[in-house]
Amino acid sequence: MSEQKIRAEIVATDNEKRSNALKADYDALGAKLSREGIDIDAITEKVGKFFVAVPSWGVGTGGTRFARFPGIGEPRNIFDKLDDCAVIHQLTQATPTVSLHIPWDKVSDPPQLKSHADALGLGFDAMNSNTFSDAPGQEHSYKYGSLSHTDAATRQQAIEHNIECIEIGEAIGSKALTVWIGDGSNFPGQTNFTRSFERYLDSMKTIYKRLPRDWRIFSEHKMYEPAFYSTVVQDWGTNYLIATELGEKAYCLVDLGHHAPNVNIEMIVARLIQFKKLGGFHFNDSKYGDDDLDTGSIDPYRLFLVFNELVDAEYRKVADFHPAHMIDQSHNVTDPIESLIRSANEIRRAYVQALIVDRKALESYQESNDPLMASETLKTAFRTDVEPILAMARFRAGGAIDPIAAYRASGYREMVGKQRPAVTGGGGGIV
Repeated sequence: MSEQKIRAEIVATDNEKRSNALKADYDALGAKLSREGIDIDAITEKVGKFFVAVPSWGVGTGGTRFARFPGIGEPRNIFDKLDDCAVIHQLTQATPTVSLHIPWDKVSDPPQLKSHADALGLGFDAMNSNTFSDAPGQEHSYKYGSLSHTDAATRQQAIEHNIECIEIGEAIGSKALTVWIGDGSNFPGQTNFTRSFERYLDSMKTIYKRLPRDWRIFSEHKMYEPAFYSTVVQDWGTNYLIATELGEKAYCLVDLGHHAPNVNIEMIVARLIQFKKLGGFHFNDSKYGDDDLDTGSIDPYRLFLVFNELVDAEYRKVADFHPAHMIDQSHNVTDPIESLIRSANEIRRAYVQALIVDRKALESYQESNDPLMASETLKTAFRTDVEPILAMARFRAGGAIDPIAAYRASGYREMVGKQRPAVTGGGGGIV
């Protein structure tokens, strides 16, 4: 049995207080869905098998260019991070894998890291390389780029770093590499658009050749930051070109925050599904740009519309369709564990809402050009309170009916605050 960081009796006691109300709410929702021809238990079983990876860096307190305000019990290393990730999975039963970022999470003994994760009942999702900042002791700086840098030695250093990420991933059981670069320009004329993209493709092709047979590589687009005039991989079209150029193991990764405001992300998702290049997601939310806010906290309807396309692909039985799902957000004013718990549940909520869309009715309204009823079909599913399904899925899997309440009752944050030295200051990029 996996090691539990929160005592089982704490979760059981909290669940006992809520189980009668959950049963009543679940039965009521089940009766409503039954009238619509939906089997609530089948939906609950399906969502119970839907998982999302948590980012190792997400359990620490984030920050902005202006400041970072450390929280209590900040994880000191990747082993502390895994302990915090285990709490999230214990309570939600939705996050059994962790995505690592190298060199932040690099250790001298990868098998030891895998053993620690195994003991906690955790596995590893995609590896993430970092060539958007300089590591201590690094010979060549990435100030002016990495995989697309004008200097061949700098490009080679970035290539070797990505290959190292693959090697670490092989040792711990990962099956994918995510590559996001900050390469670009801040002034017109600073770089040659064509030559920088050529250099990027050449570098990625070298990394691609090192992929194990059963691995995938995800390229991630972002329209701006830290390069504010141009970025080398700026949009989904460029991303699609990359995946097509590299080969069958290359896919596009969609980060919900990496687009201009009001961009139709769900249509991008549909296009990438159609042409078999959707690799997966980094889930978060935004108001203005790449805000890295808690998933579903600003625009839950957009999240639902993304999942509507994913479930549509399931409904149409798209071949070889298994996108990766991961949270990627920054927690500046909340307890990171609580935010990740909430986000995992919001992602599952959007999935359930998409599952209960009346697909036959929607298709009929689309084919008969009835925009109002087509829209209303989606809204009917979105307006449905599916919380009883989410809570029951957690409960049946051994998680918490109300995971944040159980987490607060456990005193976990206070406990690790005593074990982990306080971080007394945090800086920002502007002083």
